[in-house]
Order: sequence, then structure tokens, then C-alpha cells
Amino acid sequence: MVERRHHAGVTTFFAEVAIAAGDVTLDKQAAHHAQVRRLAVGAPVVITDGRGHRGIGRITALDKKQIVATIETVDSVSQPPAIHLFLPVADRERMLWLAEKATELQITTWNPVLYRRSRSVSPRGDGESFDRKAQARMISALEQSAGAWLPTIHPVRDVASVASEDSAYLLERGGPTFRAHLPKGGPVSLCVGPEGGFESDEVKTLRTNGWLIRSLGEVKLRFETAAVAAVAIARAALAPERAG
Repeated sequence: MVERRHHAGVTTFFAEVAIAAGDVTLDKQAAHHAQVRRLAVGAPVVITDGRGHRGIGRITALDKKQIVATIETVDSVSQPPAIHLFLPVADRERMLWLAEKATELQITTWNPVLYRRSRSVSPRGDGESFDRKAQARMISALEQSAGAWLPTIHPVRDVASVASEDSAYLLERGGPTFRAHLPKGGPVSLCVGPEGGFESDEVKTLRTNGWLIRSLGEVKLRFETAAVAAVAIARAALAPERAG
């Protein structure tokens, strides 16, 4: 739950259904969440579908197995400027942590890349089971941050297939300052390397594919720290100007 000026103190739930006025039924997990939050019949709620729609309504029935909420109005939320995160296949728990934080920062797509140094990591985050866990973490983060857009998870790919179609930045020490080169309005692609760094031939391949080397400074960061820092900088830079 987060407090927003337009929905202060209202709990958000995710539902993988088309959001429309009327009743929507949420599952046992949502019911448990409601009990933890000490919600009762009549409590206001927001239902998000992760695709830009939020239903505002109230709980009309609640037990241990499900929630029924009646949606009264539906808001459409514009998708923020696109940020595509290319992260290394790495330690499973650290990737799951990153999935949460990257969702809060409203990344558009999650693109794991298998580097040479990724292959020695155990336990590492890849495969269908891991993707389900990552999505569950993303959904939880979406609910906690009252977000409207859930990132799209793409399959693991190898370095040669990581092509660039927009402003694409390979985060590596020694390059020009990252923030100074961000475009206005996006989209932006950000590529973070594995623990121990990129191999020289991997950097060469990525540069051939259109990626530009940029730096977050001379500090040495873990992959998840670098990813969060880069996405946060990009999100702030891409945010529309507000008067006053």
C-alpha cells in the first residue's frame, strides 16, 4: 500500500482480467493480503491490470478464499517513456530483488542476457520456474507502488542477439557520463554486465550491435545496484517537465 494524493491510503490489487465497471473476483492470495491489511467489506480498493487500467471501487464480499470488489470507475494511465533493461543472468535472489525495484521504477521490459561469466553462477535465475517467480515479485511491487504498468518479461538471450533499436547504453566504467547523454522522451535501453564485468569480445559484439558505452562513474557496483541506479537516473531524466 502506498499513499497517493488521488488514492491516499487505498490498497492496490493486481488482477489479470479486463478492468471494467462491475464485480471482479480476486483469489486466495489477495484475500490473505486483505486480511493482513485488516480490510473489511466496504473498504476502498484499486484494481490494476498492469496494462494501464486501474479500477476504483470497494470490497463487497470477503472471506479466506476470495475477495469480491465492485469497480465503480476506471482510470486509464498513460505508459511512461520506455526503459528496456538488459540484465545479466546472475544470482537468483539478487535478480528477484532487482525485479521488484525495477518494477517500482517502471521499466518497460525485462531482458536477461546469458554472458560467459553467467554460466558459472549457481543458483542462477533462468528458466520458466524462475520467470514465474520474477513475475510474482513484479506483481507484488506493482501493488505496493500502486503502479499501472507491469514489465514484460522476455526469454533469456545470448549476447549476439542483443541488438539495439533505440538509444542504447552499455554501462561500463571509462565511458562518457551516462546522464549527460540521455535523450528527451525515450525510449532508452540499458545494458548491465555480469559479476566480474563483460569479456572484451562481448563488449565488441554489443558495440557492433549499436550499443554506446556510458559510465555511472568510477565506482565498482554490483549488477543490481548498477541497474537500479541507471534506471532511476533514466526515469528521472525522461519524466515530463512540471510547472512550478
